[in-house]
Amino acid sequence: MSNALEPALILLASAVLVVVVFRSVHLPPLLGYLIVGAGIGPHALGWVADVPATRQLAEFGVVFLMFTLGLEFSLPRLVQMRGLVFGLGAAQVLLTMAVLAPLAVALGATWQAAVVLAGALAMSSTAIVIRLLVERMETETPHGRGAIGVLLFQDLAVVPLLILVPALAGAGEALARELAAAALKAAAVLAIVLAVGQRLMRPWFTLVARRRSHELFILNVLFVTLGLAYLTERAGLSLALGAFVAGMLISETQYRHQVEEDIKPFREVLLGLFFVSVGMLLDLAVVVRELPLVLAVGAVPMALKFALVAALSRLRGATPGTAIRSGLALAQAGEFGLVLLVHAVGVRLLDPALAQAVVGGMLLSMLAAPFLIQHSDRIALRLSGSEWMLRSLQLHQVAVRSLATERHVVICGYGRTGQSLARFLERAGFGYVALDLDPERVREAAAAGDTVVFGDAGRRETLIAAGVKRAAVLVVTHTDTPAALRILHHAHEINDALPVIVRTRDDSGLDRFVQAGATEVVPDTFETSLMLASHALLLLGVPVRRVVTQIRGVRDQRYRLLRGFFHGTTDEAADLDDANQPRLHTVSVDAGAHAVGRTLAELGIADLGAEVTAIRRRGIRADDPAPEARFEAGDVVILLGRPEAIEAAETRLLQG
Repeated sequence: MSNALEPALILLASAVLVVVVFRSVHLPPLLGYLIVGAGIGPHALGWVADVPATRQLAEFGVVFLMFTLGLEFSLPRLVQMRGLVFGLGAAQVLLTMAVLAPLAVALGATWQAAVVLAGALAMSSTAIVIRLLVERMETETPHGRGAIGVLLFQDLAVVPLLILVPALAGAGEALARELAAAALKAAAVLAIVLAVGQRLMRPWFTLVARRRSHELFILNVLFVTLGLAYLTERAGLSLALGAFVAGMLISETQYRHQVEEDIKPFREVLLGLFFVSVGMLLDLAVVVRELPLVLAVGAVPMALKFALVAALSRLRGATPGTAIRSGLALAQAGEFGLVLLVHAVGVRLLDPALAQAVVGGMLLSMLAAPFLIQHSDRIALRLSGSEWMLRSLQLHQVAVRSLATERHVVICGYGRTGQSLARFLERAGFGYVALDLDPERVREAAAAGDTVVFGDAGRRETLIAAGVKRAAVLVVTHTDTPAALRILHHAHEINDALPVIVRTRDDSGLDRFVQAGATEVVPDTFETSLMLASHALLLLGVPVRRVVTQIRGVRDQRYRLLRGFFHGTTDEAADLDDANQPRLHTVSVDAGAHAVGRTLAELGIADLGAEVTAIRRRGIRADDPAPEARFEAGDVVILLGRPEAIEAAETRLLQG
């Protein structure tokens, strides 16, 4: 037992350590798994042997990867993006293979191996590209949509390529027969799926779901996935094709999202194991010996794909900057390329030594991808002279919208939350400038008269053009933490006194935002829980006034800016709800006041039931002063408390 457990512990410990490191430096964990496999595998430290059982278990990682791909397959989305998918995407894959396959043959590979190598190198990394585009809020930009369209075609192209690999491994004279048989089998499987599978899947999943057993639901998902994978393998096709078909079937049911969540743990663990097993194939000695080939495999396909995607994008009417960014995003190798290589080695279509050199080159290109995408703007500006003019025009449009406003609100993100905020500001008579990266949303909202412009709020120059120096408040309405932190950094560099309100999904990133200078952080889950609680209390018969008081009390504890109000002579009791509610009051500390020269702790304001929320000194306001804060003549003290507590605190400050 200990002999079997030892390699598993080594594998888990190494994977956890490397993935933590890669997450810390914002690199995809996929690369960490590959490096773990290369380091602890039989060709390096030799801590874990490349045994058949490990490879067979890792195969299930590919099965669940293809299942997820099928699950995410959306016919309406495919139709919507058909121009990008079947135009730009198909051209990129076919042209890349058309160039690389003859090159591989010229270097000594068989034509069958050359086709597989060209197909593998034509793929880009969906995992890396999508993650980085989401982090940079670029999924709806022109180059982001182009990259996603190409990736979608590449994902679809993997299915016929997986069918092609075992057929290409057949005898030369029987190749045509093998290819025809594979095509007929695949067509039959898809026909059965379309004709029969969909009619059975929905009622079957409904039957299982009505049992109201989570364990049974997960078991059913595993049964359907592995069962169809087994059937396609028995038909002479691949496990991966069956898994893809299973995902397609379930994607059309109402249980798609539940299945996606349930299958995620299995997919992540087994997929990690698959990439570790790919890394274990890598013989570092062979990589070093074949270093020129490794570097060529890493650099030549990257340069080719960059040039092809950029040229094809320009032919489709993209600007030079968009074409360059699209090319940089798709230049690297991808995880499905590794899947194809592993299959080719398994059926002896590809020489293992050559496969190791190719995997080494692909790994180098994948390591370079995050840096290329992160610096794509700088590269585009350097390579394209017209990009400077386009960027200037974009910033000019932002500046034109903001020049007419003063003490306005800058809204970062114009989705549902941003638009609702804009409506409230308009009704209250306040101006705003909204920034968004969805061109269709910006076009429609601007046509309707909204003050919204296309611009990346994460860029310093965009915030300057939006008038952050003159703004009264900046609000981040989306829940992208890295992007919000970037906005906070630039906003405070431009205007360090600007209040910034940040929206988050929950409290997990609250401390990071506060440390970064956010004035207030509003978690969605907190506000949702308050609304649920208030409705529940009302339905339980609690009086409305009592519910409002309780909710206000919770908010007062959570949001310091919502605690209290400045009381005026025109306020009526009906407006105040409760005359004893905490209120704000300012006290000017003159030269002869008792508080001058004393600290907040020495005065004991808190003992009186009041709180010093801020001290304003020479025009600068300091919120939440520390107990050791010492008062000076001319200070303005903002007190929070009930009327009697405020009166006592004011007496203590002025008279002692």
